[in-house]
Order: sequence, then structure tokens, then C-alpha cells
Amino acid sequence: MIERIFKNGILNSGPSSSVVSAAFIITVAGLASRILGLFRDRLLASTFGAGDTLDAYYAAFRIPDLIYNLLILGALSAAFIPVFTGLISKEKEKEAWDLFNGVLNLAAILIIAISIFIALFAPFLMKLITPGFSGQKMETAVIFTRIMLFSPLFLGISGIMGGSLISFKRFLVYSIAPLLYNVGIIIGVLVFVKIWGPAGLAWGVVFGAFLHMLMQYPAAKNLGFNYKWSFLKAIQNRNVRKVITLMIPRTIGIAVNQINLLIITIFASTLAAGSLSIFNFAQNLQGVPLGLFGASFAIAVFPVLATLAAKGEKEKFVKNFSVTFRQILFFIIPLSVFILVLRAQIVRVVLGSGKFDWEDTILTFQTLGIFALSLFAQGTIPLLARAFYALHDTKTPFYIALLSEIINISAVLLLIGRFRVIGLAIAFSLAAVFQMLLLLFVLRSRFDNLDDKNIIKFIAKIAFSSVMAGVSIQLAKYLVAPMTNLETFIGIFTQLAVSSLIGLLIFVGMCYALKLEEFFKFKQALTRKLFKEKQAIIEDTSDVSGI
Repeated sequence: MIERIFKNGILNSGPSSSVVSAAFIITVAGLASRILGLFRDRLLASTFGAGDTLDAYYAAFRIPDLIYNLLILGALSAAFIPVFTGLISKEKEKEAWDLFNGVLNLAAILIIAISIFIALFAPFLMKLITPGFSGQKMETAVIFTRIMLFSPLFLGISGIMGGSLISFKRFLVYSIAPLLYNVGIIIGVLVFVKIWGPAGLAWGVVFGAFLHMLMQYPAAKNLGFNYKWSFLKAIQNRNVRKVITLMIPRTIGIAVNQINLLIITIFASTLAAGSLSIFNFAQNLQGVPLGLFGASFAIAVFPVLATLAAKGEKEKFVKNFSVTFRQILFFIIPLSVFILVLRAQIVRVVLGSGKFDWEDTILTFQTLGIFALSLFAQGTIPLLARAFYALHDTKTPFYIALLSEIINISAVLLLIGRFRVIGLAIAFSLAAVFQMLLLLFVLRSRFDNLDDKNIIKFIAKIAFSSVMAGVSIQLAKYLVAPMTNLETFIGIFTQLAVSSLIGLLIFVGMCYALKLEEFFKFKQALTRKLFKEKQAIIEDTSDVSGI
């Protein structure tokens, strides 16, 4: 039944006509998923508070996430999508699907084998990852980890399917899948916890991963996927070997980032109960603009950059990169200012209920404020890394990630004693800024320029507009405060909503006054989407300069 729906075109939209239209699809679906994610976090915070149960829950993610990121994410972003896309562009679809099956079979075997091994030695491994846990808290973390080890298999299969959808520029179904992942976790909080107690949280994660996979299967099947088991053919397939060769440096690079999260978990486990939960809550809040704009534009432009790199069209490559880079910052910079000025109100509205007390709120919004300062870096790193991957260079991002991790660890050691959980956020942000700037510098050295003049001019305008909006928000907060009861949810929400609206109006006014090109491009693209005009946003999918 579901498969027929895709074949009839209800959910399986045609290839997106431009990077912005593709990013629009990903962003809208991502917005729904992020809203669900905030609702999920509110349920977690109000039900359990920032304490032992949620510390164990977030710590348990580390190993399953490590498996998925090392075996799947590295292969997809750096190797599978470029190679798969290249085969499709050369009309070698049979070879492309042979590659798909080969990667899928090898990934499934590795994930199952590693998961079984980790499940057996989970108590020992969790002692290394959470040395500050003990007693019931440690037992809970081990149980959660063993249950969550089912999720990498489902997410791995789903991730490879999603890679094929991206290659065919079928972004809609790909974008809806994360929404179902959050639905599964919410069902875990609302239903499974009542059946199995705290372990229901972990089963919710597994259920969400299964829904993530189930969502993408019909679309992949409709594109031509036909599962075939063959371990020997997978090993012998030259395209599979090429993917493995390309993914190794990227996988090592991801390992560096995962080590970063492991280090944060290790240090956070030694702090007061709830510290790991607070760090994750703040990171999830700042992750909303990152997922909506940083990741969505990077994902949307990646197949375009890969195609242009394969054709050797450097000028179009630079043009596409520049436009996408500016579009990301157009959203990220003002949102950073909004989050920084309204951080207390955001945390109180999203998380401030039930067992999530005032002390938890203060620490969370202080940590969120630190993250907001580095959003511009975090938001552009996915695009910068993918620019290198499109050039079939996976080593440079790895070396830069390694250097940034050294900075992160050094900063953690210097700051954690004095600033506790906030010190972790400072170290994380410093490392992100360093990584972004070095990636940009090295990429710039590969070309005559990266459209430097337009980028610098744009940053000056967007920064000034954002600061003016931030000042207006701060003034609006004080004006609204006497008119509402800030001890209630309605009062805080009113202050947040009115201040945000005023800031948005000032920002839009500044965009008009400064004639900010990216604002008018976004306005035009949004208008065409909303009113369903038939005219394409751009004529040539390989050139987004006219957006």
C-alpha cells in the first residue's frame, strides 16, 4: 500500500529544481522534526528532570551513535553519494544499484558483529565512558546501551537508502524520516516508559530508528532498489572498494568528532548529577537552526558540487559554494543573536516544567548562550566539509578535525575545573570556530577565490542587521516585562513571542534598507513556493547564482 503511494507520486516528488527548493523541502520537514524534538525534550525534562536517569540515557547514545557515524555517516557523506551520483550521471544505474547492495550488505554485517561484541562487554565499556557513574546509575546506562544497539542497524540501512534518494534529488521522503524518528522516541516516553519503566526510553529510540528505515524503503524501491545478498560480489565490486577507500579518511575524521563527544561524556559524568543532561539539552536547542539551515543547505548542494567537481567546472563550483555559504549565514547569524538575547526565555518555555527546576534552567540557558556564539561556525562546517568531499578530498577535513579536537581537549582541561559544564560548552565552541576558519582558509587556497568580495560584503551587512535586531529585542524584553506575569508559562511565552516579533520586524527592515541580496532571494523563493508558481527558481540545476 505504501509503495503504491510512492509510485503514484503522492509522496515521491520529482527531482528538486534548485538548491534552494531542495533546501526548502528539507527545511520545512526539518522544522516539523525539530518542533517534535523540542516537544520530546520537554517531555524528558518534565518527566525526569536533569538527573541520573537522563544522564544515563544520553550517555547510552554514545556507543550506538559511534557505530552509526563511523560505519555509515562517513561512507555516505564522503564516498557513497559522490560515487553513486557519478554512476547515475553516466547512466550506469545497474552499477549504481550493485554498489548500493554491496555497501548495504557489508554495513549490515559489520554493524551486527560489532553490536553483539559491544553488548557482551557493555559494562566494561561504560565504565570507561562514564567513570563518574556508579551503582544504579551505571546499571541503567548499561541496560540503555544494550537496548539502543538495535538502532544502528535500522539507521544504517535507512541511511544508505537516504543516500540514494539524495543522489536522485528526491529530498521529500529523506526529510520526513527524521520526523518519524522523533515520533518513536516520544512514543517511548509516553507509552513504553509506562510499560517497561525507564528502559522504555531506550526502546523508544529503537522504535524511532525502525520507523526511520520503514519510511525510506518504498521510495528507494521505486527508484530501482532490489535487494540482493552477495558478500563476495560486494568485496569484489570495484565501486564498493572505491567507496571504502574514500571513506577511510572521512571515517577517521568522524572518529575524531565522536571522540570529542566521548570526552565530553567522560568529563560530564564526573560533574554534578544532571550535568550531561544540561549539556545535551542546550546542544539540542542550538541544534534547531543548525539542522534547519546548516545541514539542509549542505545536503541539498552536495550532489550539485559533486557533479560540478566531476566535470571540472570550477567557476560554477565556486559560485554554488558562495551562494550556499551566504544563504546559511543569512539564517544562522540573526538566529544566533536571537538565541543569545532570548536564551533564558527559550529554555523556560521549552524545558521549564515538571521536574526541571530553576537551577537546571539557569545552567541550561548559560550553556546555550555559549553555544550561540559559535553557531556561525557550526552551521557552515557541514558545507565546507562537503566541498572537500565533492573534490574527493577526505584527508584535509580529517587533519583539520584532528587539530580542532586537540584544541577542544586542551580547553576542557583548562576550563572544567572553574566553569564546570559551561566550560565544556566553551571548549566545544572554541574548537568549532577554529575548525570552520581553517577549513575555509584551506578551501580558499584551492581556488583563485571563493567569491571573497561578495561574501565579505554580505557578512558585514547581515552582522549589522542582526545586531540592530538584537538591541531591539533587548529593549522589547524590558518593555513587555511589566505588562505580563513572568512567573507563568503564558507570561514568559508572551515576552518571548513579542520580543522575537519586534526583532524580526527590525531585521527585515534592515534587510530592506541595506538591500541585502540574500533576503530578496529568499523572499522570492518562498513566495514562489507558497503560491505554487510554475516558473522554476532557476533554469539550470548546476547554477544557483540566479536564485
